[in-house]
Amino acid sequence: MSGFIDKLISRRSVRSYKPDMVDEETLNEIIKAGTFAPTGMNRQSPVIIAVTNKELRDKLAALNAEIMNANIDPFYGAPVVLIVLADKNAPTYVYDGSLVMANLMLAAHDKGLGSCWIHRAKEEFEREEGKEILSSLGIEGDYEGVGHCIIGYPADELPEAKPRKDNYVYWVK
Repeated sequence: MSGFIDKLISRRSVRSYKPDMVDEETLNEIIKAGTFAPTGMNRQSPVIIAVTNKELRDKLAALNAEIMNANIDPFYGAPVVLIVLADKNAPTYVYDGSLVMANLMLAAHDKGLGSCWIHRAKEEFEREEGKEILSSLGIEGDYEGVGHCIIGYPADELPEAKPRKDNYVYWVK
């Protein structure tokens, strides 16, 4: 197998991070990979909000935890949160944003970092607090939260892959 396919197969969701911040150059490379995800008719409907500010990161974590009615850090201590939103006027916006999320996670893995897709971005940015965050950043339009890509240095070894289900692929020859 190629090195690329090995990376695809070896990526795991990380749920425990060291507090060390990822350097900006590495984050820029990961974000650039996200911006090159395929999008329907190349509309490029998603936007990425790169959050390294601890105060905003913690505010987002609290809002996310409140939505799921839990008293935890839903970002598992990761110091970086890349929020992917997409313009609802594009008919493929959810798929576009999902592909951006995949590129971000794969690029993070390629750089030796851990990542995990955290849900509830849709609910976060439908709330008044979320709308205020977007407004404060100058983001206008009809955007829907697709996901949070948390990134950081894994605190533990990556878990082993779980077996793939038997009926994952159906061949038609």
